[in-house]
Order: sequence, then structure tokens, then C-alpha cells
Amino acid sequence: MKKIINTTNAPAPIGPYSQAVMTNNMLFVSGQIPIHPKTGELVMTDIKAETTQVMENIKAVLAEAKMNFGNIVKTSIFITDMKNFASINEVYGTYFTENFPARETVQVAALPKNVNVEISVIATV
Repeated sequence: MKKIINTTNAPAPIGPYSQAVMTNNMLFVSGQIPIHPKTGELVMTDIKAETTQVMENIKAVLAEAKMNFGNIVKTSIFITDMKNFASINEVYGTYFTENFPARETVQVAALPKNVNVEISVIATV
């Protein structure tokens, strides 16, 4: 059985998908981009600000599922320019303290709304 997770503290989906889906003890969080949930505006001042907004959106979805970054077992990071990897990694790393999740980082040609970073996660209880 699956449960749909939605919160107003993260951006509403911009297509036919849910913010997250819980099944058994696993939470699958859809890719988050740097949309500010209250204003609906993109946060695009620089790559660190973009990444911070993405991570805050993930944090909000996790909180709605009564989880936190310690519950994440896998992340997928999609970026449009590998030159931004170090800055993204710097921000990303501040959200984890130990027992880091498995991860891949992939450069892609483009992302929704022409953002520079998108991150999805899988978490477990």
C-alpha cells in the first residue's frame, strides 16, 4: 500500500506526480528544484542559493513524512554543469552529519524551468 506525501512547505508539483510516495518503510521523494514554496519563484541568485533551496524543499517533504536527513539512504543529483559540483557538494554536505547516503551525481543537458540543480532522495525509517 502506498501513501502520498504532500506539504505546502515545499513547492507544489509542476506536473502529474506527487512530492513523495511512502510505501512500506520507504519514502521516495520526487526531484526537487529551487522553487521557493511560499512565493513560487525560482531561487537562482547563485548555485549555492539554488542548492540550499533544493535541500530545504527536501527537508520540508521529509518533515511531512516525519523523517529527516538521517533517514536518507540514497540521493540522485542532477546538474547542468559539472563545474558547479564543488559548490553543490559544499552545501549538500552541511545537511548530513554522519552515515552519508549512497549517491550519484550526473550532468544533464537541461532541467525543468532551466534550473542548474535537481535532487531526489530515497529515505527509510
